[in-house]
Amino acid sequence: MRVYIIVAAVFWCGYVDSRKVRGISSSYKRFYRERKSFLCIDGSRMIPFEQVNDDYCDCEDGSDEPGTSACPRGRFYCTNLGFRPHYIPSSRVNDGICDCCDASDEYNSHARCQNTCWNLGQRERAYVEGQMRTLDEGLRLKQQLIEEGVLLWREKQAQLRELQQVAEDLQVKLEEHRRKKHEADRLKEQTLKALEAGDGGLIRHQNSSVASIFHLLDSNKDGSLTVDEIKAKVVLVHDEQRVLSEDEALALLDRGHRMDLSKFQSTLWDVLTRGDTVKIKDTQGAPGSLSSEDPHLKAADRAAEWEATNLKKVEEAYETVNMEISDLQKKLAIDYGTDWEFLFLNGQCYKLKVYEYTYTLCPFNQVTQKSTAGVEVSLGMWGMWTGKPKNHYSQMVYENGEPCWQGGSRSTTQGTRSRAATLHMQARLQILR
Repeated sequence: MRVYIIVAAVFWCGYVDSRKVRGISSSYKRFYRERKSFLCIDGSRMIPFEQVNDDYCDCEDGSDEPGTSACPRGRFYCTNLGFRPHYIPSSRVNDGICDCCDASDEYNSHARCQNTCWNLGQRERAYVEGQMRTLDEGLRLKQQLIEEGVLLWREKQAQLRELQQVAEDLQVKLEEHRRKKHEADRLKEQTLKALEAGDGGLIRHQNSSVASIFHLLDSNKDGSLTVDEIKAKVVLVHDEQRVLSEDEALALLDRGHRMDLSKFQSTLWDVLTRGDTVKIKDTQGAPGSLSSEDPHLKAADRAAEWEATNLKKVEEAYETVNMEISDLQKKLAIDYGTDWEFLFLNGQCYKLKVYEYTYTLCPFNQVTQKSTAGVEVSLGMWGMWTGKPKNHYSQMVYENGEPCWQGGSRSTTQGTRSRAATLHMQARLQILR
Protein backbone atom coordinates (compact mmCIF):
# COMPACT_ATOMS: atom_id res chain seq x y z
CA MET A 1 0.00 0.00 0.00
CA ARG A 2 2.87 2.45 0.81
CA VAL A 3 4.59 1.71 -2.49
CA TYR A 4 1.40 2.50 -4.40
CA ILE A 5 1.09 5.82 -2.64
CA ILE A 6 4.66 6.80 -3.53
CA VAL A 7 4.19 5.92 -7.19
CA ALA A 8 0.97 7.89 -7.29
CA ALA A 9 2.67 10.89 -5.75
CA VAL A 10 5.49 10.76 -8.30
CA PHE A 11 3.03 10.48 -11.12
CA TRP A 12 1.05 13.51 -9.89
CA CYS A 13 4.19 15.61 -9.56
CA GLY A 14 5.10 14.82 -13.16
CA TYR A 15 1.79 16.16 -14.44
CA VAL A 16 1.28 19.93 -14.63
CA ASP A 17 -2.19 21.32 -15.33
CA SER A 18 -1.87 23.94 -18.07
CA ARG A 19 -4.52 26.00 -16.33
CA LYS A 20 -2.05 26.56 -13.45
CA VAL A 21 0.94 27.60 -15.57
CA ARG A 22 1.38 31.31 -15.05
CA GLY A 23 1.94 33.82 -17.82
CA ILE A 24 0.38 31.98 -20.81
CA SER A 25 -2.61 32.94 -22.93
CA SER A 26 -5.39 30.54 -23.81
CA SER A 27 -4.05 30.25 -27.36
CA TYR A 28 -0.73 28.90 -26.00
CA LYS A 29 -2.13 26.43 -23.48
CA ARG A 30 -1.87 23.58 -25.95
CA PHE A 31 1.94 23.77 -25.70
CA TYR A 32 1.86 23.18 -21.93
CA ARG A 33 -0.15 19.94 -21.76
CA GLU A 34 2.79 17.54 -21.80
CA ARG A 35 2.98 15.19 -18.78
CA LYS A 36 6.60 14.11 -18.86
CA SER A 37 8.37 16.54 -21.18
CA PHE A 38 8.06 19.99 -22.68
CA LEU A 39 9.12 20.95 -26.21
CA CYS A 40 10.37 24.53 -26.48
CA ILE A 41 7.94 26.39 -28.73
CA ASP A 42 10.72 27.21 -31.19
CA GLY A 43 11.41 23.42 -31.38
CA SER A 44 15.01 23.85 -30.28
CA ARG A 45 14.97 21.60 -27.18
CA MET A 46 12.99 19.02 -25.18
CA ILE A 47 13.08 19.35 -21.38
CA PRO A 48 11.29 17.65 -18.49
CA PHE A 49 7.98 19.32 -17.77
CA GLU A 50 8.90 19.97 -14.15
CA GLN A 51 11.43 22.51 -15.45
CA VAL A 52 8.66 24.77 -16.73
CA ASN A 53 8.51 27.93 -14.60
CA ASP A 54 11.29 26.66 -12.31
CA ASP A 55 13.00 30.07 -12.51
CA TYR A 56 15.77 28.75 -14.74
CA CYS A 57 15.87 29.47 -18.47
CA ASP A 58 16.25 26.29 -20.52
CA CYS A 59 14.72 27.36 -23.89
CA GLU A 60 16.39 29.98 -26.08
CA ASP A 61 13.00 31.54 -26.86
CA GLY A 62 12.15 31.69 -23.13
CA SER A 63 8.99 29.64 -23.60
CA ASP A 64 9.77 27.39 -20.62
CA GLU A 65 9.60 30.34 -18.21
CA PRO A 66 6.41 32.26 -19.10
CA GLY A 67 5.68 32.95 -15.42
CA THR A 68 9.14 33.94 -14.13
CA SER A 69 11.80 36.51 -14.97
CA ALA A 70 14.49 33.92 -15.70
CA CYS A 71 14.58 34.30 -19.50
CA PRO A 72 15.66 37.63 -21.07
CA ARG A 73 13.48 36.99 -24.15
CA GLY A 74 10.48 35.73 -22.21
CA ARG A 75 7.01 37.26 -22.16
CA PHE A 76 4.43 37.21 -19.39
CA TYR A 77 0.77 37.25 -20.34
CA CYS A 78 -1.52 39.46 -18.23
CA THR A 79 -5.02 37.97 -18.37
CA ASN A 80 -6.58 41.16 -16.98
CA LEU A 81 -10.10 39.80 -16.76
CA GLY A 82 -12.55 42.65 -17.30
CA PHE A 83 -10.02 44.77 -19.20
CA ARG A 84 -7.63 44.36 -22.13
CA PRO A 85 -5.13 41.47 -21.84
CA HIS A 86 -1.56 42.16 -22.94
CA TYR A 87 2.03 40.91 -22.71
CA ILE A 88 4.85 42.38 -20.64
CA PRO A 89 8.55 41.45 -20.65
CA SER A 90 9.30 38.61 -18.25
CA SER A 91 11.88 40.81 -16.55
CA ARG A 92 9.02 42.75 -14.97
CA VAL A 93 7.62 39.70 -13.18
CA ASN A 94 7.95 40.02 -9.40
CA ASP A 95 9.95 43.25 -9.67
CA GLY A 96 7.80 45.03 -7.10
CA ILE A 97 5.94 47.12 -9.69
CA CYS A 98 2.40 46.29 -10.68
CA ASP A 99 2.27 46.03 -14.48
CA CYS A 100 -0.84 43.86 -14.87
CA CYS A 101 -4.09 45.39 -13.67
CA ASP A 102 -5.06 41.99 -12.21
CA ALA A 103 -1.74 41.93 -10.20
CA SER A 104 -0.83 38.52 -11.68
CA ASP A 105 2.75 39.63 -12.44
CA GLU A 106 3.52 40.24 -8.75
CA TYR A 107 2.42 36.90 -7.28
CA ASN A 108 5.66 36.43 -5.32
CA SER A 109 6.85 39.91 -4.37
CA HIS A 110 6.43 42.43 -1.56
CA ALA A 111 4.21 44.65 -3.73
CA ARG A 112 0.58 45.01 -2.62
CA CYS A 113 -1.20 45.26 -5.96
CA GLN A 114 -4.92 45.84 -6.26
CA ASN A 115 -7.00 44.36 -9.06
CA THR A 116 -8.07 47.47 -11.01
CA CYS A 117 -9.17 45.70 -14.19
CA TRP A 118 -12.88 46.17 -13.59
CA ASN A 119 -12.57 49.94 -13.11
CA LEU A 120 -10.26 50.25 -16.10
CA GLY A 121 -12.65 48.15 -18.14
CA GLN A 122 -15.56 50.37 -17.17
CA ARG A 123 -13.73 53.48 -18.33
CA GLU A 124 -12.64 51.72 -21.50
CA ARG A 125 -16.16 50.59 -22.25
CA ALA A 126 -17.52 54.09 -21.61
CA TYR A 127 -14.91 55.53 -23.99
CA VAL A 128 -15.68 52.94 -26.66
CA GLU A 129 -19.40 53.58 -26.28
CA GLY A 130 -18.76 57.29 -26.73
CA GLN A 131 -16.69 56.57 -29.83
CA MET A 132 -19.47 54.37 -31.16
CA ARG A 133 -22.01 57.14 -30.61
CA THR A 134 -19.72 59.56 -32.40
CA LEU A 135 -19.30 57.07 -35.22
CA ASP A 136 -23.05 56.52 -35.46
CA GLU A 137 -23.62 60.28 -35.53
CA GLY A 138 -20.91 60.62 -38.16
CA LEU A 139 -22.44 57.89 -40.30
CA ARG A 140 -25.86 59.50 -39.95
CA LEU A 141 -24.45 62.89 -40.93
CA LYS A 142 -22.52 61.35 -43.80
CA GLN A 143 -25.65 59.68 -45.12
CA GLN A 144 -27.49 62.99 -44.85
CA LEU A 145 -24.71 64.77 -46.74
CA ILE A 146 -24.73 62.03 -49.39
CA GLU A 147 -28.46 62.51 -49.91
CA GLU A 148 -28.03 66.29 -50.05
CA GLY A 149 -25.07 65.87 -52.41
CA VAL A 150 -27.07 63.68 -54.78
CA LEU A 151 -29.92 66.21 -54.85
CA LEU A 152 -27.52 69.11 -55.35
CA TRP A 153 -25.72 67.21 -58.11
CA ARG A 154 -28.99 66.59 -59.90
CA GLU A 155 -29.97 70.25 -59.50
CA LYS A 156 -26.68 71.39 -61.01
CA GLN A 157 -27.05 68.92 -63.87
CA ALA A 158 -30.55 70.26 -64.54
CA GLN A 159 -29.23 73.82 -64.32
CA LEU A 160 -26.52 72.95 -66.83
CA ARG A 161 -29.05 71.54 -69.26
CA GLU A 162 -31.21 74.66 -68.91
CA LEU A 163 -28.23 76.94 -69.53
CA GLN A 164 -27.22 74.92 -72.56
CA GLN A 165 -30.74 75.24 -73.95
CA VAL A 166 -30.66 79.00 -73.32
CA ALA A 167 -27.30 79.16 -75.10
CA GLU A 168 -28.75 77.33 -78.11
CA ASP A 169 -31.71 79.76 -78.24
CA LEU A 170 -29.38 82.73 -77.94
CA GLN A 171 -27.22 81.30 -80.72
CA VAL A 172 -30.24 81.36 -83.03
CA LYS A 173 -31.10 84.92 -81.96
CA LEU A 174 -27.49 85.94 -82.39
CA GLU A 175 -27.43 84.77 -86.00
CA GLU A 176 -30.74 86.54 -86.66
CA HIS A 177 -29.56 89.83 -85.17
CA ARG A 178 -26.28 89.60 -87.06
CA ARG A 179 -28.27 89.23 -90.28
CA LYS A 180 -30.51 92.18 -89.39
CA LYS A 181 -27.54 94.36 -88.52
CA HIS A 182 -25.85 93.42 -91.78
CA GLU A 183 -28.96 94.38 -93.71
CA ALA A 184 -29.31 97.66 -91.80
CA ASP A 185 -25.65 98.52 -92.43
CA ARG A 186 -26.01 97.66 -96.10
CA LEU A 187 -29.13 99.87 -96.44
CA LYS A 188 -27.37 102.74 -94.67
CA GLU A 189 -24.37 102.36 -96.97
CA GLN A 190 -26.58 102.34 -100.08
CA THR A 191 -28.45 105.43 -98.88
CA LEU A 192 -25.20 107.23 -98.16
CA LYS A 193 -23.76 106.35 -101.57
CA ALA A 194 -26.90 107.61 -103.25
CA LEU A 195 -26.61 110.87 -101.32
CA GLU A 196 -22.94 111.23 -102.21
CA ALA A 197 -23.82 110.84 -105.90
CA GLY A 198 -25.62 114.21 -105.72
CA ASP A 199 -27.63 113.74 -108.94
CA GLY A 200 -31.27 113.55 -109.76
CA GLY A 201 -31.21 109.85 -109.23
CA LEU A 202 -30.28 110.61 -105.65
CA ILE A 203 -33.24 112.85 -105.14
CA ARG A 204 -35.64 110.47 -106.78
CA HIS A 205 -34.13 107.51 -104.92
CA GLN A 206 -34.58 109.22 -101.59
CA ASN A 207 -38.00 110.64 -102.59
CA SER A 208 -36.76 113.92 -101.16
CA SER A 209 -39.30 116.74 -101.31
CA VAL A 210 -38.70 120.07 -103.04
CA ALA A 211 -39.06 121.77 -99.69
CA SER A 212 -36.33 119.67 -98.02
CA ILE A 213 -33.82 120.58 -100.76
CA PHE A 214 -34.85 124.24 -100.67
CA HIS A 215 -34.35 124.36 -96.91
CA LEU A 216 -31.00 122.64 -97.33
CA LEU A 217 -29.82 125.43 -99.62
CA ASP A 218 -31.41 128.15 -97.47
CA SER A 219 -28.61 128.41 -94.92
CA ASN A 220 -30.01 131.33 -92.94
CA LYS A 221 -33.55 129.93 -93.11
CA ASP A 222 -35.05 133.24 -94.21
CA GLY A 223 -37.27 131.62 -96.85
CA SER A 224 -35.26 132.73 -99.88
CA LEU A 225 -32.08 131.72 -101.68
CA THR A 226 -29.30 134.24 -102.33
CA VAL A 227 -26.22 134.33 -104.54
CA ASP A 228 -23.96 133.57 -101.57
CA GLU A 229 -26.09 130.56 -100.54
CA ILE A 230 -26.00 129.15 -104.08
CA LYS A 231 -22.22 129.63 -104.28
CA ALA A 232 -21.85 127.88 -100.91
CA LYS A 233 -24.02 124.86 -101.64
CA VAL A 234 -23.99 124.27 -105.44
CA VAL A 235 -21.01 123.19 -107.61
CA LEU A 236 -20.38 122.21 -111.21
CA VAL A 237 -20.73 118.51 -111.92
CA HIS A 238 -17.42 118.35 -113.79
CA ASP A 239 -15.46 120.78 -111.58
CA GLU A 240 -16.50 120.32 -107.98
CA GLN A 241 -13.46 122.11 -106.57
CA ARG A 242 -14.20 125.45 -108.24
CA VAL A 243 -16.57 127.88 -106.55
CA LEU A 244 -19.31 129.25 -108.78
CA SER A 245 -18.88 132.77 -109.96
CA GLU A 246 -21.45 135.42 -109.14
CA ASP A 247 -22.72 135.41 -112.71
CA GLU A 248 -23.13 131.61 -112.62
CA ALA A 249 -25.02 131.89 -109.34
CA LEU A 250 -27.24 134.64 -110.73
CA ALA A 251 -28.00 132.50 -113.76
CA LEU A 252 -29.16 129.70 -111.52
CA LEU A 253 -31.33 132.19 -109.66
CA ASP A 254 -32.89 133.14 -112.97
CA ARG A 255 -30.97 136.44 -112.97
CA GLY A 256 -32.57 137.48 -109.68
CA HIS A 257 -30.78 138.13 -106.42
CA ARG A 258 -33.35 136.16 -104.42
CA MET A 259 -35.49 133.08 -105.10
CA ASP A 260 -38.41 131.80 -103.05
CA LEU A 261 -39.69 128.24 -102.81
CA SER A 262 -42.27 128.63 -105.57
CA LYS A 263 -39.77 129.97 -108.11
CA PHE A 264 -37.19 127.36 -106.94
CA GLN A 265 -39.59 124.54 -107.79
CA SER A 266 -40.17 125.82 -111.31
CA THR A 267 -36.54 126.65 -112.12
CA LEU A 268 -33.54 125.51 -110.10
CA TRP A 269 -35.25 122.32 -108.89
CA ASP A 270 -35.45 121.07 -112.49
CA VAL A 271 -31.76 121.87 -113.06
CA LEU A 272 -30.74 119.96 -109.94
CA THR A 273 -33.03 117.07 -110.85
CA ARG A 274 -31.38 116.67 -114.26
CA GLY A 275 -27.95 116.69 -112.65
CA ASP A 276 -26.08 117.26 -115.91
CA THR A 277 -24.53 120.66 -115.14
CA VAL A 278 -24.67 121.37 -111.43
CA LYS A 279 -25.26 119.46 -108.22
CA ILE A 280 -25.48 120.06 -104.52
CA LYS A 281 -22.03 120.32 -102.98
CA ASP A 282 -20.75 117.28 -101.09
CA THR A 283 -20.72 118.39 -97.43
CA GLN A 284 -21.10 114.94 -95.87
CA GLY A 285 -21.57 115.17 -92.13
CA ALA A 286 -21.57 118.95 -91.92
CA PRO A 287 -24.50 120.68 -90.21
CA GLY A 288 -27.16 121.45 -92.69
CA SER A 289 -25.73 119.06 -95.31
CA LEU A 290 -27.91 116.73 -97.29
CA SER A 291 -26.59 113.70 -95.43
CA SER A 292 -27.39 115.23 -92.06
CA GLU A 293 -30.75 116.62 -93.10
CA ASP A 294 -32.09 113.83 -95.27
CA PRO A 295 -34.87 111.97 -93.38
CA HIS A 296 -34.21 108.69 -95.16
CA LEU A 297 -30.53 108.66 -94.17
CA LYS A 298 -31.54 109.52 -90.62
CA ALA A 299 -33.98 106.60 -90.61
CA ALA A 300 -31.36 104.25 -92.03
CA ASP A 301 -28.82 105.43 -89.45
CA ARG A 302 -31.29 104.95 -86.57
CA ALA A 303 -32.16 101.47 -87.86
CA ALA A 304 -28.45 100.54 -88.03
CA GLU A 305 -27.85 101.82 -84.49
CA TRP A 306 -30.92 99.96 -83.22
CA GLU A 307 -29.77 96.67 -84.74
CA ALA A 308 -26.22 97.23 -83.43
CA THR A 309 -27.59 97.80 -79.92
CA ASN A 310 -29.79 94.69 -80.09
CA LEU A 311 -26.90 92.62 -81.41
CA LYS A 312 -24.63 93.80 -78.58
CA LYS A 313 -27.26 92.87 -75.96
CA VAL A 314 -27.64 89.36 -77.38
CA GLU A 315 -23.85 88.94 -77.65
CA GLU A 316 -23.42 89.97 -74.00
CA ALA A 317 -26.19 87.61 -72.90
CA TYR A 318 -24.67 84.78 -74.95
CA GLU A 319 -21.21 85.42 -73.47
CA THR A 320 -22.62 85.52 -69.92
CA VAL A 321 -24.50 82.25 -70.35
CA ASN A 322 -21.42 80.55 -71.81
CA MET A 323 -19.33 81.74 -68.86
CA GLU A 324 -21.92 80.30 -66.47
CA ILE A 325 -21.90 77.02 -68.41
CA SER A 326 -18.09 76.86 -68.28
CA ASP A 327 -18.03 77.62 -64.55
CA LEU A 328 -20.70 75.01 -63.83
CA GLN A 329 -18.93 72.39 -65.95
CA LYS A 330 -15.70 73.00 -64.03
CA LYS A 331 -17.54 72.54 -60.73
CA LEU A 332 -19.21 69.35 -61.93
CA ALA A 333 -15.85 67.98 -63.09
CA ILE A 334 -14.46 68.06 -59.52
CA ASP A 335 -14.28 64.80 -57.56
CA TYR A 336 -16.65 65.28 -54.61
CA GLY A 337 -16.32 61.74 -53.28
CA THR A 338 -17.77 58.43 -54.37
CA ASP A 339 -21.27 59.52 -53.31
CA TRP A 340 -20.82 63.34 -53.70
CA GLU A 341 -20.63 63.59 -49.91
CA PHE A 342 -18.19 66.54 -50.12
CA LEU A 343 -20.24 68.53 -52.63
CA PHE A 344 -21.77 70.62 -49.82
CA LEU A 345 -18.32 72.15 -49.18
CA ASN A 346 -18.24 73.84 -52.57
CA GLY A 347 -19.08 77.50 -52.12
CA GLN A 348 -18.27 77.54 -48.38
CA CYS A 349 -15.25 79.09 -46.67
CA TYR A 350 -13.66 78.47 -43.26
CA LYS A 351 -11.49 80.94 -41.37
CA LEU A 352 -8.89 80.37 -38.68
CA LYS A 353 -6.87 83.08 -36.91
CA VAL A 354 -3.36 82.10 -35.86
CA TYR A 355 -1.34 84.89 -34.23
CA GLU A 356 -1.25 87.83 -36.68
CA TYR A 357 -2.57 85.82 -39.64
CA THR A 358 -6.08 84.87 -40.71
CA TYR A 359 -6.25 81.79 -42.90
CA THR A 360 -9.23 81.27 -45.18
CA LEU A 361 -9.89 77.88 -46.70
CA CYS A 362 -12.50 77.69 -49.45
CA PRO A 363 -12.74 73.98 -50.35
CA PHE A 364 -12.31 73.20 -54.04
CA ASN A 365 -11.33 76.82 -54.65
CA GLN A 366 -8.39 78.40 -52.81
CA VAL A 367 -6.50 78.98 -49.56
CA THR A 368 -5.35 82.47 -48.54
CA GLN A 369 -3.36 84.02 -45.72
CA LYS A 370 -4.10 87.59 -44.60
CA SER A 371 -1.96 89.54 -42.15
CA THR A 372 -3.20 92.11 -39.67
CA ALA A 373 -1.67 94.71 -42.02
CA GLY A 374 -4.22 93.68 -44.64
CA VAL A 375 -1.78 91.95 -47.01
CA GLU A 376 -3.38 88.84 -48.50
CA VAL A 377 -1.31 86.04 -49.99
CA SER A 378 -2.52 83.09 -52.02
CA LEU A 379 -1.41 79.79 -50.51
CA GLY A 380 -2.69 77.77 -53.45
CA MET A 381 -5.58 76.98 -55.74
CA TRP A 382 -7.52 73.71 -55.68
CA GLY A 383 -5.44 70.87 -57.00
CA MET A 384 -6.59 67.35 -56.13
CA TRP A 385 -7.21 64.72 -53.47
CA THR A 386 -3.94 63.14 -52.33
CA GLY A 387 -4.93 60.74 -49.58
CA LYS A 388 -3.57 57.20 -49.43
CA PRO A 389 -5.35 54.55 -51.52
CA LYS A 390 -7.26 53.21 -48.51
CA ASN A 391 -8.44 56.71 -47.57
CA HIS A 392 -8.21 58.71 -50.78
CA TYR A 393 -10.45 61.55 -49.60
CA SER A 394 -8.52 62.26 -46.40
CA GLN A 395 -6.21 64.91 -47.81
CA MET A 396 -6.51 67.91 -50.12
CA VAL A 397 -3.74 69.75 -51.96
CA TYR A 398 -3.89 73.37 -53.11
CA GLU A 399 -1.17 74.31 -55.60
CA ASN A 400 0.39 77.23 -57.51
CA GLY A 401 0.02 79.90 -54.85
CA GLU A 402 2.05 83.09 -54.83
CA PRO A 403 5.82 82.51 -55.07
CA CYS A 404 7.82 82.47 -51.85
CA TRP A 405 10.78 84.79 -51.45
CA GLN A 406 13.54 83.26 -53.56
CA GLY A 407 11.60 80.01 -53.66
CA GLY A 408 8.87 78.08 -55.42
CA SER A 409 5.15 78.65 -55.39
CA ARG A 410 3.27 78.27 -52.14
CA SER A 411 1.05 75.23 -51.66
CA THR A 412 -1.28 73.92 -48.96
CA THR A 413 -1.88 70.34 -47.89
CA GLN A 414 -5.02 69.78 -45.84
CA GLY A 415 -4.22 67.82 -42.70
CA THR A 416 -0.63 69.01 -42.19
CA ARG A 417 0.63 71.50 -39.63
CA SER A 418 2.58 73.46 -42.21
CA ARG A 419 -0.57 75.37 -43.02
CA ALA A 420 -2.68 76.18 -39.98
CA ALA A 421 -5.62 77.05 -42.22
CA THR A 422 -6.17 73.36 -42.83
CA LEU A 423 -6.66 72.38 -39.19
CA HIS A 424 -10.21 73.70 -38.95
CA MET A 425 -11.09 71.92 -42.15
CA GLN A 426 -9.49 68.73 -40.91
CA ALA A 427 -11.67 68.78 -37.80
CA ARG A 428 -14.73 69.55 -39.92
CA LEU A 429 -14.10 66.59 -42.21
CA GLN A 430 -12.98 64.13 -39.54
CA ILE A 431 -16.51 62.94 -38.88
CA LEU A 432 -16.95 62.03 -42.56
CA ARG A 433 -13.98 59.68 -42.76
